This record gives sequence, structure tokens and C-alpha cells, in this order.
Amino acid sequence: MTFTSGDEASGVHHLAGSRTDRTSTIAADDGAPLAVEEIEPAGGKADVTVVAVHGFALSRRSWFLQRRGFERAALPGVKHVYYDHRGHGQSAPSDARQSTIEQLALDLHAVLRTVAPDTPVVLLGHSMGGMVIMELAQTRPELFADRVRGVGLIATAAGEVGAQGLPRSLLSKYNPLMRGVGELAEWQPGLVEFVRAAGGQLTRAAVRRLAFGSQDVPSELVDFLLEILQETPVRQLAHFVDTLGSHNRYAALAGLKHTDVVVMGGVADRLTPFVHAERIAAELPKATLVRVEDGGHMLPLEHHTLVNHHVGELVRRARAAQ
Repeated sequence: MTFTSGDEASGVHHLAGSRTDRTSTIAADDGAPLAVEEIEPAGGKADVTVVAVHGFALSRRSWFLQRRGFERAALPGVKHVYYDHRGHGQSAPSDARQSTIEQLALDLHAVLRTVAPDTPVVLLGHSMGGMVIMELAQTRPELFADRVRGVGLIATAAGEVGAQGLPRSLLSKYNPLMRGVGELAEWQPGLVEFVRAAGGQLTRAAVRRLAFGSQDVPSELVDFLLEILQETPVRQLAHFVDTLGSHNRYAALAGLKHTDVVVMGGVADRLTPFVHAERIAAELPKATLVRVEDGGHMLPLEHHTLVNHHVGELVRRARAAQ
């Protein structure tokens, strides 16, 4: 079982359809409303649920080309779910105290309890979303021993985020936003640059270089990413930089050792370089490692056909294991 959304060039049109009228809210454990889209399988009950967990500074819209792939394939029995982290997109704002990977993992657990209380689950995590899945595996290992049948970790890291980020020449200590996140620029340059991109303080060309790989991506994808980045206030994003910089969950990977895991990384990723994918795969000897030669950080957009293929295979194997 696999699905695609057209070739890499033709699949990027009509991105305005990335919003739907199927959005609802669910309550996190502390009552914070989280925006969620649930797409039920056509003509039947779900026998597996795919839940996509987006990255830092993004929203559930960053999974649009995966969502459209599922909708076009109309896979029987497959429900797919997309939600916004707190402090991102259309979900509740987040203060500094709540802006942690630990809190986001609690939110993910609340989403699973609400939208997939009894079906097998496939989790997809891009960037920070992958880190949230790792934290959930550490704190709720019983889920991964029982119901989480597959995990896709896409352009993410288990630790040392920012250690191999962008060159400091791209930073400006005189920039007002840089004064707001201050000392972080020295050791988390990639993260700080993404905050700057969200604040509209980088040129379109710089955002393209920051987020995408070595190939010439369609201009529609760059425009779409810029639109997504502008949805979340910079002040909200700045709260999360510290938790990303202190992220270290290599030990948490033990919770994934008995799960079907696909690790995807782009060789041209400037935020989470491919060495991070290699390190995760080394800790998970049974995992499938996918090396995307010209891929950047935004693999779900830039290489959506390849991502969709591996997601489809995860779903196929999850269903076969029932």
C-alpha cells in the first residue's frame, strides 16, 4: 500500500486548499484548546489512525501534501489526523512555562486519547514533532509496546540541536529580535534563524535556503512556507527555543526499539543535518534509514512524494500486523 500526490513539481499547486472546514478543538490536560483536523475513512470504521505532529514554527498545514495524498488514495480503514501544537497555528497560546517538549508530549497523549482511543496508531513527526514523539515514548512506553505500530521521524534530532546549525554570519546581534532571544544566537543559530524567518526578518531567498535543499524548489512551496511561518507570533516561538536547545532524548529512543520506525533525513538540511538521522538510526538498528540526497529541512513539502511513499508503507505494515 502506498500513496502519492503527484510528482514533485505538479503536486504543489492549489496549496490554498490547505485549510478545511473539518477543524475542531480538543482540550489538553490543562484545558488548553488544541486545533485538530480529523479525516475519517470513506465508508467504514477506522482500523488504523495516522497522527501527524508538526515542527517548530509551523502548523498542521505543513502536512498538506500528506493529507491530500491520503485523501486522494482513499485508503479503506485509514483515519488521518493533524493538529496544531499549543503556541502554534490555531491552538491556544503558550507561555514560557508551558513551552516545553514535555508539555507538547502531554498534549499529543491527549490528542491520541481523544481521536484514537482504541485503534492502532502510526505517528509522523517532523522536526520538533519527532522530538515530541521521542518524549512520549520515554514517558508512555506502554503505548509503543501496545498501540503505536509505526513511527516516521522526519528531519529531526534526538539531541544536540543547533550544534551544526547555520553559520553565525547569517545572524545580526543588532537585530531587535536577536536581542529578544539574546544569548541563544551563539549556540542555536539555526533555531534563531527560523524564528527570524517567522518574524518576516529574513528575505525570501534566505528562507528558501534555510528550509529547502539543493534542488530548485517550486516558488509555490516557498510562498506556502512563508505563509505558514507568519501564522504564529514570534513571541510565542521564542518561548520554545530553550526547550529545543536543551533537547536530549537519546535514552528515550529505547522506547522505540520494538516499533516499526522510518528515519528520514536530508543531506542538505541546514537545521537538523543528516548526521542526526544517522545517530537515531544507529540507536535503532531495526529502523529504516532514508537518505534524501538533495533534501532540506522541509521534506514533507520538498519531497512529498518520497515521504508519502514511506508513510504509506508504514501504514501497510501497521495494518498487516493486526
